[in-house]
Amino acid sequence: MTTFLAAAGVIVGAYLIGSVDFAVLVARRMGIDIYEHGSGNPGTSNVFRTLGKKAAGLVLLGDGLKGIVATALGAVLINDTVGFACALSATVGHAAPIWHRLRGGRGVATAIGGAIWLEPLLGILLALAWLGVVLATKTASIASLGAMALYVPLYVVAGRSGWPLVWAALTAGLVVWRHKDNIQRIFTRRENRVVS
Repeated sequence: MTTFLAAAGVIVGAYLIGSVDFAVLVARRMGIDIYEHGSGNPGTSNVFRTLGKKAAGLVLLGDGLKGIVATALGAVLINDTVGFACALSATVGHAAPIWHRLRGGRGVATAIGGAIWLEPLLGILLALAWLGVVLATKTASIASLGAMALYVPLYVVAGRSGWPLVWAALTAGLVVWRHKDNIQRIFTRRENRVVS
């Protein structure tokens, strides 16, 4: 019972960490309400288009770090399985942040941050693959969907099984679902590019 309560506590803590939206904070620091500009999405791509590379880099770093910190919280204090659950919880927090009226982003950087903690080498390779696809296609959503397609297989390659894969699949599924509008625009060739 004590372990269950401790696990529940760190999972809630991971959600609260995930709810800190760096796109909102960085944009606000620069005098901008990111919800009122560009696509209105509080994420790295919209910040890049609205405020430039430096601001977007800060958002990407912050959102990735909160995935790392939230996942580490569960993995170090309890075990790796709870770490996977915390990665999911932080991604939920990013998508529906309590601090920002539940209006969040897609959760890609946060999910990849979790992967970097749990499987550092493969997580970093996943992050680099995401960046490579963004640079090649100029379309963040394509890179993000590709990264999520690799998310569970990454853990399988690393030898993970059981509940960790369930939490990982739910994390990837949430991120893909948050891209549902992007998917529609990709198929109709109307998707926004990071840069034109």
